[in-house]
Amino acid sequence: MSQGILRRLLPEAVIKQLFVLLLRLLYRVELRGVENYARAGERMLIVANHVSFLDAVLIASFLPGRLTFTVDSYMAKRWWVKLGLGLVDFFTVDPTRPLATRALIKVVEAGQPCVIFPEGRITITGALMKIYEGSVMVADKADAMILPLRIDGAQYTPFSRIKTKVRVRWFPKITLTVMPPQKLGVDPALRGRARRRAIGLELYDVMTNLIFATSDHRRSLFAALLEARKIQGGGQDILEDIGRTPLSYNQLLTRSFALGHALAAVSTPGERVGLLLPNSAGAAVTFFALIAQGRVPALLNYTSGPAGMIATARAAEIRTVVTSRAFLTAAKLEAAAQRLGEEAPLLYLEDVAAGIGRLRRLAAWAKARCPGLFAPRGIGPDDAAVVLFTSGSEGTPKGVVLSHANILANRYQMSAVIDFTPQDMVFNALPIFHSFGLTGGLLLPFLAGVKTFLYPSPLHYRLVPQMVYDTNATILFGTDTFLGGYARGANAYDFHNLRHVFAGAERVREETRRVWAERFGLRILEGYGATEMSPVIAVNTPMQFKPGSAGRFLPGIEWHLAPVEGIAEGGRLFLKGPNLMLGYLRAEAPGRLEPPPGGVYDTGDIVAVDGEGFVAILGRAKRFAKIAGEMVSLAVVEALAARLWPDDHHAVIALPDSRKGEQLVLVTDRAAASREALLAEARATGLPELFLPRTILPVERLPLLGSGKPDYKAIAELVAKLAPASAG
Repeated sequence: MSQGILRRLLPEAVIKQLFVLLLRLLYRVELRGVENYARAGERMLIVANHVSFLDAVLIASFLPGRLTFTVDSYMAKRWWVKLGLGLVDFFTVDPTRPLATRALIKVVEAGQPCVIFPEGRITITGALMKIYEGSVMVADKADAMILPLRIDGAQYTPFSRIKTKVRVRWFPKITLTVMPPQKLGVDPALRGRARRRAIGLELYDVMTNLIFATSDHRRSLFAALLEARKIQGGGQDILEDIGRTPLSYNQLLTRSFALGHALAAVSTPGERVGLLLPNSAGAAVTFFALIAQGRVPALLNYTSGPAGMIATARAAEIRTVVTSRAFLTAAKLEAAAQRLGEEAPLLYLEDVAAGIGRLRRLAAWAKARCPGLFAPRGIGPDDAAVVLFTSGSEGTPKGVVLSHANILANRYQMSAVIDFTPQDMVFNALPIFHSFGLTGGLLLPFLAGVKTFLYPSPLHYRLVPQMVYDTNATILFGTDTFLGGYARGANAYDFHNLRHVFAGAERVREETRRVWAERFGLRILEGYGATEMSPVIAVNTPMQFKPGSAGRFLPGIEWHLAPVEGIAEGGRLFLKGPNLMLGYLRAEAPGRLEPPPGGVYDTGDIVAVDGEGFVAILGRAKRFAKIAGEMVSLAVVEALAARLWPDDHHAVIALPDSRKGEQLVLVTDRAAASREALLAEARATGLPELFLPRTILPVERLPLLGSGKPDYKAIAELVAKLAPASAG
């Protein structure tokens, strides 16, 4: 181990105190959880994220005692390392000599606290990067405690490596958070490569849980918006739509304050106000205008028809619906809106905007320059922030009430495992009345300083790829249905700038995955979510990816599987977490919040979780049929049809059967679909004939929801009308 130059010139205690005083003066450094250091015991391995060249100085200065840092042998030769970090010991590691870590194990066993940056380098994304499994093998071999440490704020200094991706400030506030120590929980029976893999996954979970647990999700959405504006700068463009006029944070706040004053005149604090608007800058402004005034936006699904919108308005006790004449005309929703207006009066944005005078606009401009003075008061993190509505694909839509903390928790859960930077551009064509479109496609980017482009319809299969190309988007959100459509309508170069393609809401077909990989060179990062969970539950990431799965659970989510009779693999999934909704609003009991029993959400999904934590969705509990005593997943039968006819839409419905209990009906928009072709495909894939639908019902157009998922309620009604005449 090498010794620092400063250590020879001054006493160690003096050096340390000088660094502490200097760093506190410049960066207002705050140390949290230092009591956890003493709890780690004699054998300790400190693992920290690596965001800047200041990291070692910060850790060495503020943590008690004398530490040993592992340093690459090349970096150890730098003069500033020898000069500036004289208050620590170094253990130099040569990447070409892996066996050198044996000596480090002896250092840890001797009771010397050691610090390792598991990423091996300073982040160039702002998020966690690759985790080196070998780094934590030291703790495993030495039987040491892991002490996680989060460094936050130093990434905004000139000493980071993301200066081109974030707004650099000379003296941002820096926080060091020490989390409770923990032991590795790897199966003792694992050996060799399998053990290294398991340890690497566990350390990755330790680090992502560290990032999430030290994030501030206990605040309001408006406070989070102001924090993003402070970090990125009020002049940064953050939003654009097909009008092609970008809005900066300051412009968004100006319009939100101006509009919010007018909306406050027709509503009361805490009131749920309906929004019937497309993906547009106007919708985003209206959303934050209501949030800024302490109102609760309730986003109505305009694809659910007048009956669906009226039912949801009643469930949420909506007294006013904000909409736009231009939108209603373009979407041909005038008749539906007229019926909705009989339940809740319509307020048109065109009329509201015309009534905002110059003085009010000037006042809004002034408020946007010091928004903290005019932020809503008395709003807690657990207060309702937004009401979304379930798809109603299997029954009447329910209102889902999400709190500010719910949404912000999911935002930080996602950003703990996915790298987003202000250099990214999110292209979101998913409607914001859908939870995936709102949280993933709007709020997460907004609050992370990522510009969002809102496109009004995901169904424009030829135009969306062109717009992705034209906007230089780097992140795309979609569903299997939409992504399959884009692949058919796109030029091979339209998606050349994309880094991440996320899919949710429905299972991604193998054909869709293959086309995107072969034609565009992109992996689809499939995820799993529910509106009730704000919505993301699990997701594949570039570092944690398994094709055909829905990824691994996000940090902070607790889960367990309950056995289901007749199903040998997996179980019914139950969830808890900070992103779990406040509760439901139902049309049968308008306005009455129904919290999840015991704070646990029954997803109704049958899933399997493998040894590495990857989630496989086997189907909805309601979407299993019992045929001749066997449990048959309707999703498996749909996947069989999708493999055989990948360019068409398919849905399977179960009907009562006097002989076998239930029978299956395949509804498809493929006119030439035949049972013989299905039987041949089933035999080729080893699927029992029992799984095949007795009846195939071709239709001109399969009913779909706004998210692209099959509308099973409408399909069941269609089958009830047509199947008896088609059977036999």
